[in-house]
Amino acid sequence: MPSDAVIRIPDPLIVAISSRALFDLEDSHALFERDGLEAYAAFQRAHEDELLQPGVAFPLVRKLLALNRQAPPDAPRVEVILLSRNSSDTGLRIFNSIEHHGLAIARAAFSNGAPPYPYIRPFGADLFLSTHGEDVRNALAAGVAAATILPAAYHAASPPHRSDQLRIAFDGDAVIFSDESERVSRTEGLAAFAENERVHAGEPLSGGPFRGFLDALHRLQDAFPAGEASPIRTALVTARSAPAHKRVILTLREWGVRLDEALFLGGRDKGPFLDAFGADIFFDDSEHNIASARDHVAAGHVPHGVANEPPRQG
Repeated sequence: MPSDAVIRIPDPLIVAISSRALFDLEDSHALFERDGLEAYAAFQRAHEDELLQPGVAFPLVRKLLALNRQAPPDAPRVEVILLSRNSSDTGLRIFNSIEHHGLAIARAAFSNGAPPYPYIRPFGADLFLSTHGEDVRNALAAGVAAATILPAAYHAASPPHRSDQLRIAFDGDAVIFSDESERVSRTEGLAAFAENERVHAGEPLSGGPFRGFLDALHRLQDAFPAGEASPIRTALVTARSAPAHKRVILTLREWGVRLDEALFLGGRDKGPFLDAFGADIFFDDSEHNIASARDHVAAGHVPHGVANEPPRQG
């Protein structure tokens, strides 16, 4: 007899990305800023058959989309959405380059100079990556995980892990978690922070702007076998140290989220550790930590929380 069971298709992991993050459009952008929109549009139409070179997020996007080829049938799919300030006319060069590089990107929004971030939520994106800081801040304000993606300062040597494994690293406070503990540290000092975490060790931290993306990534990761054989590996790289580590561990346990590695650095520079981990991208709210990370890996600055608030006057 036929089964009445309904097979539920898991929600996909959706990443929205700007065209300047996906491809190297810096020369074109410089032309736009110098000579205006008409000159930019004419240049793109004249060169629409010339392929664009990969941008800072290109390797990450390629690895994300490659997961669809090796995923089990019941695993969530990965979808990448293109968001561009180009018009559909000038964006033809971008889609020609997408086709040439074999990127399975089918959905896009071309806003013709207007901010494209309002389309992030209708597309259902779990993450937005852009080189445009204002769009990133507006996306965060709308409740979407977002980061300004920045390239590594130099091309690092091949990391000591299989090159096709996707490796993503996160800071904790103000990224995965809320900035409630970091506010104590900044306003009252490290001693007060340590005491606060000791007293509240059994209370889970609230979720930060990347909580939803972490959940979606975990669902995808959970579809593959655990361990080094998995095509996805994640890490928490935090300035916390013992005993403040306990609250972090218990919070992740409460959420039911697996992070493969956890590095509690006690204030050490994060860059060398991210290099050792072989991160494809690292997300942090601190510009200081981003500067350290960029010496080794691509980084996503998350302009959220107390570290990104203007200093108080008076």
